[in-house]
Amino acid sequence: MKLVWSPEELVEHWSVEPEDRAHIPDTVGESGCLGFVAQLTFYRMWARFPDGCADFAPTVLSHLAEQLAISEATIASYDWNGRTGRRHRRLILELLGVLPFDAPSQAAFQSWLLTELFPTEPGSAESEERIDQWFVRAKRERPGGYRLDRLIGSVRQSYDERVFQMVMDRLDEPLRRRLDALLEDNGGGSPLLDLRADPGRVGLESILEEVEKLERLRALAVPTDVLRSCSAASIKRYRRRATTENPWELRRHPEAIRIPLLVFYCVPRRAELIDGLIELLIQITHRITVRAERRVTAEILNDFQHVRGKAGILLRIAVAALDNPDGAVRDVIFPVADEQTFENLIKEQRAGASYRQRIHTIVRSSYSSHYRRMLPKLLNVLEFRSNNAVYRPLIDALEVLEREHETGQQYFALSAVAVDGVIRPKWRELVIEEAPDGSERVNRINYEICVLQSLRERLRSKEVWVAGAERYRNPDEDLPTDFAQRRVACYARLGLPLDAPTFIAQLQAEMRAALEQLNRGLPRNPGVRLDPRRQHNPIIVSPLEAQPEPPNLDALKAELGRRWSMTGLLDIVKEADLRIGFTQAFTTAASREAIDRREVQRRLLLCLYGLGTNAGLKRLSGGHHGISYQELLYTRRRYLNEENMREAIRRIVNATLAVRRADIWGEGTSACAADSKKFGAWDQNLMTEWHIRYGGRGVMIYWHVERKSVCIYSQLKRCSSSEVASMIEGVLRHDTDLEVDRQYVDSHGQSEVAFAFCRLLGFSLLPRLKAISSQKLSLPTSEDRMNYPNLAPILRGAIDWDLIATQYDEVVRYTTALREGTADPEAILRRFQHGGPQHPTYRALAEIGKAEKTIFLCRYLDSHALRREIHEALNVVENWNSANSFIFFGKGGEVATNRLEDQKLSVLALHLLQASLVYINTLMLQRVLEEPVWLGRMAEADMRALSPLVYAHVSPYGTFDLNLDERLDLGAQVA
Repeated sequence: MKLVWSPEELVEHWSVEPEDRAHIPDTVGESGCLGFVAQLTFYRMWARFPDGCADFAPTVLSHLAEQLAISEATIASYDWNGRTGRRHRRLILELLGVLPFDAPSQAAFQSWLLTELFPTEPGSAESEERIDQWFVRAKRERPGGYRLDRLIGSVRQSYDERVFQMVMDRLDEPLRRRLDALLEDNGGGSPLLDLRADPGRVGLESILEEVEKLERLRALAVPTDVLRSCSAASIKRYRRRATTENPWELRRHPEAIRIPLLVFYCVPRRAELIDGLIELLIQITHRITVRAERRVTAEILNDFQHVRGKAGILLRIAVAALDNPDGAVRDVIFPVADEQTFENLIKEQRAGASYRQRIHTIVRSSYSSHYRRMLPKLLNVLEFRSNNAVYRPLIDALEVLEREHETGQQYFALSAVAVDGVIRPKWRELVIEEAPDGSERVNRINYEICVLQSLRERLRSKEVWVAGAERYRNPDEDLPTDFAQRRVACYARLGLPLDAPTFIAQLQAEMRAALEQLNRGLPRNPGVRLDPRRQHNPIIVSPLEAQPEPPNLDALKAELGRRWSMTGLLDIVKEADLRIGFTQAFTTAASREAIDRREVQRRLLLCLYGLGTNAGLKRLSGGHHGISYQELLYTRRRYLNEENMREAIRRIVNATLAVRRADIWGEGTSACAADSKKFGAWDQNLMTEWHIRYGGRGVMIYWHVERKSVCIYSQLKRCSSSEVASMIEGVLRHDTDLEVDRQYVDSHGQSEVAFAFCRLLGFSLLPRLKAISSQKLSLPTSEDRMNYPNLAPILRGAIDWDLIATQYDEVVRYTTALREGTADPEAILRRFQHGGPQHPTYRALAEIGKAEKTIFLCRYLDSHALRREIHEALNVVENWNSANSFIFFGKGGEVATNRLEDQKLSVLALHLLQASLVYINTLMLQRVLEEPVWLGRMAEADMRALSPLVYAHVSPYGTFDLNLDERLDLGAQVA
């Protein structure tokens, strides 16, 4: 059940109507009255009865008791499953006209599961909600949990058999034999294990290995449309099942199960291999050039000494020459500037003139002697396409290279290959040479290098795409194809006006109001002033003054340490699960679960702890719990995946938000801060990169943390990937009960396009800008310039509203793709970023972003409170980052794996452990502050700085013993 309800939602869903009051039995007391209404409203919404108070969010019970003018505490004496509770349930069923779940209704329910629910494969939470809604619509009594689970499991098995048979019917006998050959033991493993391996580090060997895998998959000749009637979620579930089983386990299945599972693995794996090849190509092409530039730069720095004061030297030479025009150079010039100075000047000039030539020489040498072997392999297995005629020359160039790769000729005729749109102007003289007969010809190796460099740029922006890829697929597939038919619904979902003039008028009005307020208040603003003498950096913002120190917070932390001294982190995670039940989110990838669920719970907790602390599963198997390393490996393989981890984290976050007391933590917020942190990582993979700011190889984890230290979303990313894309993805995909309407970021998490998308998606972007002194404000129109005389030093041009009006539909179409998840935020932003200003939709988004950024800057400069709010929110993320190393202590805090899936699981396990710590600390702090003595000591500064992310009383080390019967003394055992 949802644990966090806004006041509007409480009124809409949990209001006690007059007719409800009329049905309350006269013979019950206050507890019976509140219990009856609670059961009635709960059943009306979920089509089942609650098991007790734990099924209700605290705010719901408070809202119901307030309407009935009854104390909420009376519900404690209500016997939910006793005679009174059962009698109330029978009465409620009669009042609502709910019929028994008989054979015809069971058949209807099974048919609905088979045709409506399972084909769409919703998540566990959505599945439960849709099942509840079916019973509400059908007005049928929901069966008991055991019966319902068996019924759903039976239909699930029937559905799987139907899907597997459908796939088998589309495969001929030779194809089935080829698929079976993937499971054969060749002495060192099996072909399937080779296909499962991730790409290694960036290099020629990795490309050749990935090409070999792709050719092996294509040799199977599995039809591309064999899974055409299966949803993406279904394919993902079956693929996960195939991935978690070893070849010998797959061989044990009958053919009707084994062959379809292999198909569900091979078809999406083909797209993954293509994406990996493209990523390797992009990084190798970049690496060749970067390494050449570094080498040439180092050689040039060692080759000459920079000559300072060249203008003064020239002046002295000119004066000496005019004073003695007939004298010898050695007698007149060298006394003013000696021979060494002239040699240094010549070296400096020659070095600058030959810089590009020397870079190209090294790039050519590296490519021709080593990397050139990859080109024919890539052209043979990848099919490059483009939807834009501007990039047709690049596609033609690739076709020429593929056609001529075996000819061995060193030169192409200039008329035989595409030049414009392929060769950069600065490389043209190095590629096009003069032939002995005086005509122009194209140096083949140099031309190939230029083609690869141009291809890299176009692939990153998806102006060139690859058939069969997933991330680098046709960009038109990222956008909703039925947008024209659903236009009104898409606009309504985003909360945007249907016509561009209305949208523009709203934005203009907000701009003028913000500019007027800043212009009026700037002369009296003590924290901000403009200095026209500082032409490029006119804005001066005074630093924020220090907040008063909390006088009693240290004493409160010491009290936590006294009451729960050196509490084991494993005990904290266990207690969180016993209260919330987040391990119920972990379902097996197999067709059934044969292990007792309590034993699964113990193994899951140990696995999560081993991954989240980076101690490893082998270390955790050494405790006194009687669980072996092999059993932990089995549990990790069958139960842990990204979807299950995110669902478990969602449950912890929602429970934390629900359990908070408003008198201690304040009213619920809808604000979130985001930032990233670098973690060291092994480098034999495509995820690890060298970080240009922090140094060292590693990966980044991008966190979204609520104002009171609850992290709602986390994601693993490359060091060079866009933080703007990560910010947008976190807000759209967190799936918790927190509704984000304000997003705080630092300078790397914002851009003009980011401001535009945030506006269109319905939340405010609030960055802390490092370069605040150089910011500029846009004008609604050119005529408005004279209306803001106090802002003259920081005003720039007007917004191009005509462009916004022209591109308004396309802008909303891209925004809809982000909202509905049909496109990855990084793919769209990269397309705009590398597509350049010539892209009309990019330009329109940039104009909207300028307007929205102007509104933000006016508010930021005018409001001292807003500046402090942003600063404090980002400090919460920094505090969250500081706790990462305390929990993720194993192996020196380095992500010690090269498998991308394992890296993601380590990050999510760290998130889960830290979220559990915040949940339990919230309960501990509330337990202490329930006492009037402690609550009375808390000053305003203490309450402002109060955070549940404290860990001085926690020990993540020691022996790893797990006893589910031992509990922490925290009070009531409800979430």
